[in-house]
Amino acid sequence: MTTTRLSARAAIASVADPGSFTELPAPRRESPADGPLAWTGYDDSRARAAQRTGEQESVVTGTARIGGREAAVISFEFGFLGGSLGERTGDRLEAAYSHAREHRLPLVSLIATGGSRMQEGMLALTQLQRVARQCVLTRAAGLPQIAVLRDPTTGGGWATLGAGADVVLALPGAQVGFAGSRVRPADADPAAYCAEGQYAAGHVDAVVPPAELPGALSDWLRVLTAPRADGPVEPPAALAWGHLPAVAGEVPPPATGWDAVRQARHPDRPRAAAYLDAYFTLRLPLSGDRAGGTDPGMLCGFGLREDRAVAYAAQCGTATRPAGYRTAARVLRLADRLGIPVLTLVDTPGAANDAAAEHEGAGAAIADTFAALAAATVPVTTLLIGEGGSGGALALAAPGNTWVTPDSYFSVIAPELAAAILKRPPTAAPATADQLRIRPQDLVALGVARGIVPPAPPASAAASGHVGD
Repeated sequence: MTTTRLSARAAIASVADPGSFTELPAPRRESPADGPLAWTGYDDSRARAAQRTGEQESVVTGTARIGGREAAVISFEFGFLGGSLGERTGDRLEAAYSHAREHRLPLVSLIATGGSRMQEGMLALTQLQRVARQCVLTRAAGLPQIAVLRDPTTGGGWATLGAGADVVLALPGAQVGFAGSRVRPADADPAAYCAEGQYAAGHVDAVVPPAELPGALSDWLRVLTAPRADGPVEPPAALAWGHLPAVAGEVPPPATGWDAVRQARHPDRPRAAAYLDAYFTLRLPLSGDRAGGTDPGMLCGFGLREDRAVAYAAQCGTATRPAGYRTAARVLRLADRLGIPVLTLVDTPGAANDAAAEHEGAGAAIADTFAALAAATVPVTTLLIGEGGSGGALALAAPGNTWVTPDSYFSVIAPELAAAILKRPPTAAPATADQLRIRPQDLVALGVARGIVPPAPPASAAASGHVGD
């Protein structure tokens, strides 16, 4: 499958509100004949590219409204020398980033590039350093960067504007990879160099059909530029199910530790997706750890709660993989940069402990999640909605602001494993659960949790208008 290659201006028009684009003035640069390397025929090549495309360089920059929200926009013209980056390209990119920071605008990049321009040699390659610097300055300014990967997005354009963005969307079938089609190994798997392959590997957040791209960009800008809550967000209400009454008020606590375990492990108990649906009016998923992995058992992203932006990282009741922890840490750090409060939902029997998880760096991934949460300057709210298994669960729990549902438990380790460690028979697991004091009411008494959240009345449940994970 291939993606239609729009011109730079057509790409802008396809996502921007009609008539809202205003082009930024191009910085002036004097250069010798045939460029800095005196590459024979370079001036002629640029002239033909300008005549063919109507552009003077490989990028068009400006501002536009997308879904009614103003953004700085960068759009690559692939018809101009393959959308390659040269010195004049770098000038325009730098000016666009500077304009975004000066006017406090989010930045949207519509990328279609083959990489650095051969006719300018190392001077072309060093433009990547300029772009990287601008990305860093824009991050430090707390402004979101959204990249759209068109066909193709390869070389330095992918390794800076693309992969360096906060949110990475891609068009179906787009060629995406550091190695372009002419320089990769002859026996390379082509699936690794496309949008879908990069999504599966955790490097792209979503593959979005062209018809849906304007709405997707509008939603992301709406969420990332929404007002922030003044303090920690409230924890979600407990969701009612067979063992939990559907009315607000007191819920009978589990009589024993083992009752708490059985209730938390019940197959009918609500999981993270249901909690997120009830909590947010709009939510947008981020996918992948940017290191080659994804974990479907960790839902991460940003959403709107009462028209305010909230980030989330939620375990789904499975053993969390290293990629899941790295994705959660990524979202925690992004939320911190953007000043957006965070909600975490804890629900895991523990971190994945198979050999593959160890090879994938389970310990380092968990440590990084602990560190990201500890370093966060934005408020973090945690709700334990099911199983809280050992450090694999605690890594997502906010110190001093963790709440629990009536159908949950938190333990230093699963009672069965605790019994095994203590050299007790398997039949001793229920008694061990009591000794560990893992019930919701025990967690409150121990100071591990602030309180037990009751179910909300059905009429007060939030309307669901989310974009699903």
